[in-house]
Amino acid sequence: MKKKVIISSLVVLVLAAAGYYLFVGNRAKKYDYRFDKASMGDLTVYVTATGTINPVTSVDVGTQVSGIVAKLYADFNSVVRKGQVIAQIDSTFLVQAVKDAEANYDRNKAQFDDSKRNLTRVKTLLDRGLESQLNYDASLTTYESNAASMKSAQASIDRAKINLAYATIYAPISGVVVNRAVNIGQTVAASFSSPTLYTIANDLSRMQVLTTVDESDIGRISIGQEATFTVDSYPEENFRGTVAQIRLAPVTVQNVVNYTVVIAVNNDQLKLMPGMTANVKILVASVLNVLKIPNMALRFQPPTDLIDTAKVNALRGGLGGRGGGEGEGQRGGMFGSRGADSAQSGGEPGMDARRERFRALRDSIMTAHGGTLSDEEMRDEMRKVLGDAFRGGRPQAAPPAPVAVKPSTHTQFGIDIRFPEYQKSAYVPTLQTGRGRVWILNPAGKLEPLAVRTGITDGKSTEVTSPTLKAGDQIVLGVTSNSDTPADQARSPFTPQSGGQRQGGGGFR
Repeated sequence: MKKKVIISSLVVLVLAAAGYYLFVGNRAKKYDYRFDKASMGDLTVYVTATGTINPVTSVDVGTQVSGIVAKLYADFNSVVRKGQVIAQIDSTFLVQAVKDAEANYDRNKAQFDDSKRNLTRVKTLLDRGLESQLNYDASLTTYESNAASMKSAQASIDRAKINLAYATIYAPISGVVVNRAVNIGQTVAASFSSPTLYTIANDLSRMQVLTTVDESDIGRISIGQEATFTVDSYPEENFRGTVAQIRLAPVTVQNVVNYTVVIAVNNDQLKLMPGMTANVKILVASVLNVLKIPNMALRFQPPTDLIDTAKVNALRGGLGGRGGGEGEGQRGGMFGSRGADSAQSGGEPGMDARRERFRALRDSIMTAHGGTLSDEEMRDEMRKVLGDAFRGGRPQAAPPAPVAVKPSTHTQFGIDIRFPEYQKSAYVPTLQTGRGRVWILNPAGKLEPLAVRTGITDGKSTEVTSPTLKAGDQIVLGVTSNSDTPADQARSPFTPQSGGQRQGGGGFR
C-alpha cells in the first residue's frame, strides 16, 4: 500500500511538471533581434520641390489704342527682332483724329493772328494818346489767351499723331513668339488695360525654373547650390541648374507658406520648353566617407527586460553630471587639471555640473581606449564627440552670406540691376548636429546603450561620430518576441509600442 502511494505521488509530480512546462514554461518570452552594421560611406541630402520652366525674359506685347486688328505679321514660334513690325491696328479713325486736330489748330492760329494784329493796332493808338489803357489790357489778354489755345491745339495734333503711331505694333525685344492672343478682324479695347497681342520670349537657350519650397526646407537653401531636375518629356534625362535667387515674398497655399526659388538653367539643346513641369532636387549637403547608421537604430527603444541597467545608469551618470569620483582632478593631463582649478574658484552657477559632465565623458573615452590616450589624442576624440561645442561651449553661428556692396550693372532676369541684392544667410551643414543613442548586444545577452553625436541625414541613414562605435559594429534595429500579437507585428515601426517589436525610441528614461 505504501509503495502504491509513493508511485502515485511520483506520477502526480511528473504530470504537474509536464503541465507546468507546457502551460507556463513554454510561454516564456523568446526574442529575435534585427541587426545592421555601422558602415563608412557617403551621404547626400536633397530638398525636393516642383516648379515650372519659364524664359528668363518674357514680354507681353499689347496695344495702347483701341480698334480692329487689321494685320498680323507674326505667328506662333516666329523669330522676331527688336523694332520689327509685328501687327497693325486699323488706323481709319486715328487718321481722322489727326486731321481734326490739325483743323482745330488752324482755327486757333487764325484767332491768334487776329488778336496779334489787334494788339499791335491798339498799342500804336495808346502810344499816341488816342486809346485807353483799359482797351489795351483787354487786347493783350485776348492775344495771350489765343496763344495758349494755339499751343493746346498743337499738343492735340502731337497726341493724335502718337496714337496713330501706336496703331503700328513693334517687337519690343528680340526673341521667339510663344503666344498669339488675337486674330485678324478682332476688336481690342484699351480703355482700362492694355490687351495682350503676343508673348515674346527673349532667349530660349537660357531658362529658369520657378520652384516653390516649403518654409520648413527654405532654411537649407542657399544661393549657388546645385540642382537637378527632370521633366515628363525626357524622364530618363537629368537637367542641371544653379540656385540663382531666393525670393522673400511668401506664397501661402492652403495655410502652407512657400517661397519661390529661382533656378537658372542652360538650354543650349533647346529641349526645355516654357510651361513644362520640373521635378527638382536641390543638393543642400554632401559628406564623403563618414560613419553612418540606419535611422531605425536611433528610433529603437528596447523592452526593459533586455536592457543592461548597469550600463544605462553609467551612461546616465556620464551625461547627467552624476559620474566622477575622487582623484579625477589628477587624471587626464590638461583635462584633469581643470578639476583642481574648479575646486579653488567659485565659478558661475552650473559650472561645477558642466565640469563633472566633462570629466565623466573624458573618463568614458579614456576607458573605451584602454586608458592609453595622450592629451592630443584626447582632444581629437573630444572634438569628434562634442563637435563645435568643444571649442566654445555651444555651436558657432553660421557665417552671414556675402552681400553685394556695389551696384550691379549686369542684366539678371531681364532687369538691369543697379542696387545691392539682399541674400539670406547661407546654410552650413556642419552646424546641424545633435545627440542620439544606439543599442548593441553585449556578450551577456543584454542590450547596452551607446551615445553618439549625429550629423546630417538623408532620411534613411544618419552621420554619427562616437569614440566607441566603429565601422562594422553590429547595432540593433528591432526586437520581436514570440508573445507578439498579430496586431503588434503589423503595427508601424514609428508607432510607440509597449512590447514586442520595438522600433521607435526617445531619450533616456
